[in-house]
Amino acid sequence: MTPYEQWISFSTIVRKDVVRMLRIWPQTFLPSLVTAALYFLIFGAFIGSRIGSVEGVPYIVFIVPGLVMMQAVMNAYTNVAFVMFQSKFFNRNIDEILVSPTPPWVLISGFVAGGVLRGMTTALLVLLVALAFTPLTIANGFVIALFLVLATVIFALGGLANGVFASSIDGINIVPTFVLTPLVYLGGVFYSAKTLPGIWGKITMIDPIFYLVNGFRYGFIGKSDISLGFSISVLCGLAAVLFATAFYLLRTGLGLRQ
Repeated sequence: MTPYEQWISFSTIVRKDVVRMLRIWPQTFLPSLVTAALYFLIFGAFIGSRIGSVEGVPYIVFIVPGLVMMQAVMNAYTNVAFVMFQSKFFNRNIDEILVSPTPPWVLISGFVAGGVLRGMTTALLVLLVALAFTPLTIANGFVIALFLVLATVIFALGGLANGVFASSIDGINIVPTFVLTPLVYLGGVFYSAKTLPGIWGKITMIDPIFYLVNGFRYGFIGKSDISLGFSISVLCGLAAVLFATAFYLLRTGLGLRQ
């Protein structure tokens, strides 16, 4: 394929996904905003007023980056996993895509771009909701953008791999419940890793969401539990592994050809 033809394939996949998520916005965006508002109200306004400050900032300011990141990764994963699953079992258009001359990396880019757009859009909307509860400062806008992109790309790739392998809708729903939710709650969304004793601190260190939340929070408050360079290295390595996995799955058709 020529670069122009590759662009047409990529833009078609992305445009179709964007149109879909905007058409059903009460399902794609509204639930995240309501959930985030409840978290800000309960954990930030009510519980936070009793906790006081963490890392020298009010507790509600401390948890905002984690809650934004939580919604971003959930939406990036969910979007790609369901789009791939729908393409396999309902629309059956994945067969047409596989027999086309479109390279696997273009297909991956198209599917992942949809997840990234949904994750980042949701993150921005949640940040707007957060402003209704507390003022926010930005210590480093570049770091905020970098970690948000890394988060959405990584979990969009994870959603793509899960969507390829899932043979039923339960195979899609089980990951947010039994994998993503524990990772989120053990990833430093509601606490600083410095406060964890013994083995719990070590468990947090193997949680990829910890590195995402830690870097994203640094962009707002300018404080970090671990080196940003190390966090970026870990996340880039994870993204490379997931991309290689997705590339192999699409190139071989493993789990796609029924």
